Amino acid sequence: MSNEMAEKTNASGLPTPSTHIDDKRGNPHCKKSRMLKIRPQGESGRSGVHPWHFFRISFKSACRASTLCSMLWPVVPAALAVRYALRERHTLVFILSYIAMVPCASLVGFAGQELARKLPHVAGVLVETTCGSVVEIVLFLVFLKSDNPNNFYIIKAAILGSILATMLLCLGVVFFVGGLIREEQTFSDAISEAGSGLLLMAGVVLAVPTVFRQGLLSLGIPDQELRSGTLHISRIISVLLVVAYLVYTYFQARTHHGIYDAVFEGDEHRVGNKRKTDTKDMLTMTECVIALAVSISLVTLLAIGLVDQIEHVIENSHVSDAFMGLILVPLVEKFAEHLTAIDEAWDNQMNFALSHVLGATLQTALLTAPLTVLVGWGLRKPMDLDFEIFNIVMLILSILTVGKVLQDQKSNYLEGTLLLTLYLSIAVSAFYYPFTGVAGGETGSAAHTSVPE
Repeated sequence: MSNEMAEKTNASGLPTPSTHIDDKRGNPHCKKSRMLKIRPQGESGRSGVHPWHFFRISFKSACRASTLCSMLWPVVPAALAVRYALRERHTLVFILSYIAMVPCASLVGFAGQELARKLPHVAGVLVETTCGSVVEIVLFLVFLKSDNPNNFYIIKAAILGSILATMLLCLGVVFFVGGLIREEQTFSDAISEAGSGLLLMAGVVLAVPTVFRQGLLSLGIPDQELRSGTLHISRIISVLLVVAYLVYTYFQARTHHGIYDAVFEGDEHRVGNKRKTDTKDMLTMTECVIALAVSISLVTLLAIGLVDQIEHVIENSHVSDAFMGLILVPLVEKFAEHLTAIDEAWDNQMNFALSHVLGATLQTALLTAPLTVLVGWGLRKPMDLDFEIFNIVMLILSILTVGKVLQDQKSNYLEGTLLLTLYLSIAVSAFYYPFTGVAGGETGSAAHTSVPE
């Protein structure tokens, strides 16, 4: 069986994968040293902290788009100052906080990318994807702690909006950018099939509480009893999704890591405009940790200011809560992850790009969404997975569309354009969607206030 697998891998031009069993048969001391040793492409040639190199490399970041984002760093102190000096200028505080999140999110992504290069392939991808989701997790937790009752609706819209933004907007730009310089790009079915299959499963599971409640509305069951059942189902499903995410992580990092390592190594040796790694232009391990600590702290401060202004922005502008949650909030959440994937597509590293896109999407569906419900449970707040029908239907249809696009393991700018068209269509619909939060009554968390804990 292993010989057939090796022949198949060699025929596709990829190095022969090593399996978990092969590692266990080897010298355990050698295995441990390989795990602790920094990869050559992650070696900076320095140690400790060098302030000049740290600021220069962090500002330059990984690509031109990230460097442009670094130009927005002056907005960060401005946003913090305006938040405390001009408390009544809600729209101004919101806009500045929103823009200031961009360089902070970019630094989180860059520091995560630098740290990932020092780790084994699959572990590095998981670390980088996790760092790309930090902004999302922080925002959701700040939403939960807020006293605004309409934030439950915005959180639920943002959960699905984050999946849609990564799956349609980011993947569409990835295909479009890669297709501009190459007639066609290819990627491994090990990445696309596993990712799209798991994503469809996660989407269906997320839809269960909504289908449960909507299906029983016409049976005359008391509303409080129905909402209580939906809440309990959401919490049980959240536990199951976290378990599924742990199994998925173990699957990638342990039992099947050799297959994914082979795919990623083949991607690194792919001929194209591959980014040249210069060891003197990389952060040290200590600098990576410092960059992550600083950027995550700033993201938390800015997220608090951003969430505090959302209610006022919705009341005083033409922005609906649906557009805020489904489109605006997810765009800033996943900004760093989007830049990384687009940069890799430009370098013709499509397996890396797809792993980031699908990995970030799966992390939102399997970890961030259930984690929000479980944290709300711990805070005695009735956060559930009962989504708007429009949002959940568009999610399932989008997952099916992306799965069909990934089916042939090829991409071009036309497919990217079509995915972007789908996302923009959803965005336009969300913009004209009526207010459905507390004032709208039915979907907002005000309806949940009487649900027993």
